Formats: sequence, C-alpha cells, structure tokens
Amino acid sequence: MNRRQILLALAGMATLPKLSLAAPAIHQAIIGAAWRGPNKSDPYFAGMLRADWDSKKIDIGYAVPLPTRPHGLLPEPDGGLLVVGARPGGWMLRCDVDGKIVQQLDMAEESASVRLNGHAVVSANGNLLYTTETNLTTGQGKIGVRDLKTLKKVAEWETHGIDPHQLLLDHQGNLIVANGGVPRTPADKKYDLHRMDPSLVRIDQRNGQLLRQWRLDDPRLSLRHLAWSHTPVDADAYLGIAIQAEHDDAGKRSSAPILAVLDGDELSVPTRANDGFGYAGDITAAYNGGFALSSNQAGLAQLWHPATPDKLTHIVELEEAYALAGWNGPGKGGGVLVATGLGLVRWHPTAKAALLPWPKPMALDNHWVLLNEA
Repeated sequence: MNRRQILLALAGMATLPKLSLAAPAIHQAIIGAAWRGPNKSDPYFAGMLRADWDSKKIDIGYAVPLPTRPHGLLPEPDGGLLVVGARPGGWMLRCDVDGKIVQQLDMAEESASVRLNGHAVVSANGNLLYTTETNLTTGQGKIGVRDLKTLKKVAEWETHGIDPHQLLLDHQGNLIVANGGVPRTPADKKYDLHRMDPSLVRIDQRNGQLLRQWRLDDPRLSLRHLAWSHTPVDADAYLGIAIQAEHDDAGKRSSAPILAVLDGDELSVPTRANDGFGYAGDITAAYNGGFALSSNQAGLAQLWHPATPDKLTHIVELEEAYALAGWNGPGKGGGVLVATGLGLVRWHPTAKAALLPWPKPMALDNHWVLLNEA
C-alpha cells in the first residue's frame, strides 16, 4: 500500500484557513469503540482502544461482550462507556473503566412496544439522559427522558416525526433531533418509501414542546447523524447533518447530496458534491469549523469547510471507512480519526498521516468516541 492510498495530498485545501504548527507532542489516543470479529456472525464487544503513535500499535484496554449489535456510544466521566443497542434496540448498558458492566437496561421489561433507535445524549444539567426511540405499534418517534444514574424513564416526548436517529443539544440546552423519516416494520424493514418524511426538529428541554421544524425539498433524503462544527457549542456553530439517500432509482441515489448544514435558522444543502452512493455513514467536526463525513460504501472520508462550501475534499481513501472522531492532535486541533477495514487512520492538517493496524482481526462498528489524549 502506498501513501496515496491512505491519504490524498492537501493541495486542494490550499484555500482553507491556515492552522498553527506549534504544538506539544501527542503520543496516544484513547478511544471508546464497538466491534465484532471479521465474520458477520461473530459476537460484538464495546470497550477501550489505546492507539500509540510512537509504537504504531493499538491495544485493547478492555472489551465488554454485548447482547446484540451496538450503535451509539457515550463517554462516562470515569472513563467508562454508555452503549446503546442498534435499532430496534432492546438494551442499553453502562460499563466502568475496568470493563465491568455496572448497569443494564432491558427495554422489554420497560415496554412491550417501545425500542431504542441507537443514540443518546446527556442533558445540559447532567441529570438526565435523552434517547431516541420508536413506538413499534404506531411507528411514531419518541424521546425517552431518563434519569442518568438509574436509566429509568421519567418522561416521554414526541419527536414530531418517524425514525428519529441522532440527537444533540444546542447552545441553549434544547434538543436537536434528526427524524430520519423512513417507515419501518417492527423488524426494521423499510417499506412505503414514498411516504418518507425526514425532518430536523428543535425540542424544548423543559417540556418537550416543538420549537422549530425544518425539512429539505427532497423527502427521499434521510437525515441521520449530527455534529456541531465546534465545541463548546455557541450560537455561531454550524450543525452538520449526514444524509442517506433512499431514492428508488440508483442514478438518483448516486447523485444525491450527503451533507445538509443548519446555519442559524436556515437549513440548506451547501454542495451537490457527494460520494457516488448518496450515503454518509458518520460525521464529525474537523479542520476548525468544518466537518468530515465518511462513506463506507465508497471507502471515503471527505472534508467540508465553510471557506469552500461547494467542495468536498477527499482526505482518506480506504475500504470500509466509517466511524469518525474529532482528534485534537498537534496545533489547534481539527484532525480526525477514521476507522477503516485495515485499521485506524489519523488525518490532521499539520500532522503526518498514520495508519495503525487493528490488534487482531476485527470489524469496527459505525461509531466511536475519543475519550482522551496523552
């Protein structure tokens, strides 16, 4: 494998803002991740991976066996993880920094009809956990309002749509929810795609009331994953929304956009540049004000920046490029960690590219989170 297969040259990014090169040395990245073995029938695990840039190796800090496939991960203050089962999710669990399961929620014991949709976020005051959910009987999207410590549901709000997926907090602590809009059977099979109704909503953190709802012109563009352009989030932050096209016609899917951006109160598609498949798998903040998007089908991670809003720049070209996490690295940040079929790729505007192979045959799942750097 040559270097060009790992990272493309940054010549196409010459018009983007320059970053400072002065930085302390960063030796390790500590990552919360989920994975299985190389075969689809292999069991799933969640745990901590330690990427050492000096030794060019990845070690598994701990690995927790999971009931079924996971999806979203949230870092815990003690270094542990909160792991949410993939849609229709029947479980959620909490593990500590030693890899011990300290709490597990069984959705069947809580409700016969409501299941998790794979993502969660902690409230601004740190007391509550919000989870995206679906009532399998009615198909309506729900937000589970839960006690963060016990995981017990204390309230349930409407998402004012169907197929809610990821949710984040805005600068006021209100919820921003991506309603994917895809009708699904209780077994998670898509159907009646002509009835799709994707939307982005803002929900009042105090009472669950709908504050605002946005839609794109094309109802076949499912809004899935979310990322703010910078943290801490303020009123000037862009919200990036990863799109997955659901057109019946393959040609329409292949030419569909993969990014929407919320700028203030305006939702738009800034560029028609895409991945050739119309499928953005993950999104994270990158390059100080922009976003990185992954497409596992195309084997691509691409960069969007408001300085060149009509462009997507290839930064990683490797098969199964999927899970993304922002990586500070040297300088003033802006880097990205990308999980691929071959290993972890780091990209940074001021740091040398690196590819670290997985410590054993394993397939990383859709998302991961940066826990710490050393």
